[in-house]
Amino acid sequence: MEQLQRRGDYGIDAPGVVRNLLLMGAGFLFLAILAFMDLPGRLHWLGTLVEVVCTVSFLVVIIEALYMIWSSKAGKFHERERPLDLVALRGDEKVLDVGRGRGLVLNAAAGRLTTGQAVGVDIWNKQDQSGNDPETTRRNSVIEGVAERVEIVNGDARSMPFADSEFDVVVSSLAIHNIPTRKERDQAIGEIMRVLKDGGRFALLDFRHVQEYAEAFERHGAVQVNVIGPHWLMFPPVKIVTGRKA
Repeated sequence: MEQLQRRGDYGIDAPGVVRNLLLMGAGFLFLAILAFMDLPGRLHWLGTLVEVVCTVSFLVVIIEALYMIWSSKAGKFHERERPLDLVALRGDEKVLDVGRGRGLVLNAAAGRLTTGQAVGVDIWNKQDQSGNDPETTRRNSVIEGVAERVEIVNGDARSMPFADSEFDVVVSSLAIHNIPTRKERDQAIGEIMRVLKDGGRFALLDFRHVQEYAEAFERHGAVQVNVIGPHWLMFPPVKIVTGRKA
């Protein structure tokens, strides 16, 4: 019970997508109601067909929207533990969370540390997550009781403001796919490898470009690269890329 009470507020992921799904659902419901009114004579079958199609479409998009809201408010608290389990934190590491958002994985990582430090870097894009703001991230770290082990930095994943070999572990959750081009995503992977110490570990959770990430990590000097998943707890299903720097 204590763990539930100390959860921060991590907003709605892809709020624009959720909004559009709800609007589409309202549109399909409206059309279904119109089609419910009988059409005369030989057109009656057309009204019935439109009613069935619109009703099914309404149910599909509303269920999808509600599932996305559930995953944002509940499901992702379970999902955030997967990459952290895979990097097997001892407690004394310096951990970087790339594309931090409101601090979901960052604070979970800090909660596993004793003498270590968790650093989050982001450009705070509100299109990717509602209420995306560094002050919200700080507030969540206070709520979860990890503020003393958390540092928040403004920076772009494609050119991070950190020294070479600064971190023992790098994690990222549902962030790198927001970088628009393959070349720029490769830059971000290269930056992760640059700031990671020799022998350091990484885990990326995402639902797009996952095989591309794995290949990029190997090009940039990673070993023991694995693609794990998909996992169906969140929507859409996600995969994790793990490995370590040679």
